[in-house]
Amino acid sequence: METIKSRADISDLFSRGKRLHTPYLTFIVLPAKQHGPSGRVAFVAGKRLGNAVWRNSAKRRMREACRELGGPWAGYDVIFLAKSGLMRCSYSKVLAACDEALKRAEIR
Repeated sequence: METIKSRADISDLFSRGKRLHTPYLTFIVLPAKQHGPSGRVAFVAGKRLGNAVWRNSAKRRMREACRELGGPWAGYDVIFLAKSGLMRCSYSKVLAACDEALKRAEIR
């Protein structure tokens, strides 16, 4: 799985990307032009949401959801941005919400 590591690329996604909201996380999506046909992903859990244990657990959950939904998606850069409710609900609810958001964006 190719991840977005450059701070400039992540800033560009935050400023120009389309946001898709779910109760558990926010997706930021932008068609990838300069990085070839394969898509890239990034997983963000901010410090204000919890301690390091919470953030790492949230990122593991988002990575697994990405894998199960077939990510990274060809031609798109996608950021998974955690919300506070991500770790309070069942994984199946998170997966269903992610699937619906990606279908709304016509990625899946």
